[in-house]
Amino acid sequence: MIAIKNLHKAFEDHQVLNGVDLEIKTGESLVVLGRSGSGKSVLLKLIIGLIRADRGSIQADGKEVTELNYNQLSELRKKFGMLFQMAALFDSMTVRENIALALEEHTDMSREEIDRTVAEKLALVNLYGIEDKKPSDLSGGMRKRVGLARALTMDPDYILYDEPTTGLDPVNAQQINELIRTVQQKLGVTSIVVTHDMQSAYYVGDRLCLLYKGKIHFDGTPDEIQRSVDPVVSQFIRAEAEGPLTDGDERLSQGPAGARSY
Repeated sequence: MIAIKNLHKAFEDHQVLNGVDLEIKTGESLVVLGRSGSGKSVLLKLIIGLIRADRGSIQADGKEVTELNYNQLSELRKKFGMLFQMAALFDSMTVRENIALALEEHTDMSREEIDRTVAEKLALVNLYGIEDKKPSDLSGGMRKRVGLARALTMDPDYILYDEPTTGLDPVNAQQINELIRTVQQKLGVTSIVVTHDMQSAYYVGDRLCLLYKGKIHFDGTPDEIQRSVDPVVSQFIRAEAEGPLTDGDERLSQGPAGARSY
């Protein structure tokens, strides 16, 4: 469903992606791994056209994303749902209003139909009766689940997850992992999960790929990555302080800490 070829993206003089080649199959759950600053979130933004590639091809749903205009991108994005790292809910809106927003903007559904859909999506993420609460009334895990319910609102073919377990305790993190799998299996969606949480990656991923130096350095199953003897892969999945990932530490080329997130 998604084919990426020779994808390049730089910000000023920093080359983030340098020839990414990747295919994501219909209905699979692909995990994208990599160090902070390796381009994982940039890849998601490129797939849905939030930023433009410098060079290369991204084909999604039979369309060349890099050549679409604003209106065409808007139509394509209706096929995508996205769970943002911190859920990105509107604080001034209720749970119902957050989830209903896309339906109000892009459909002709009645108020009753919208309310029924909101309740159905909340039920999919095991939340009930919280429609009138504000995000500030919810725990971190509940906010993530509301964010996932919102991502499901338009019945997407693809869901993009940007660090879905960040900031959660182990119990809430596993609840999110199980929901990612449940949504994939029940709805048949294609999932792309960006994470550096290896426990989550092993649980939700049919395939795992590792971004390193702007390219896909590894692509394989959870079993294959755990058996890999590649020193880059081994250092990353075992969280080792010494190795090729930290030789001449790449972070030094990215400027002050927190200056930019890729």
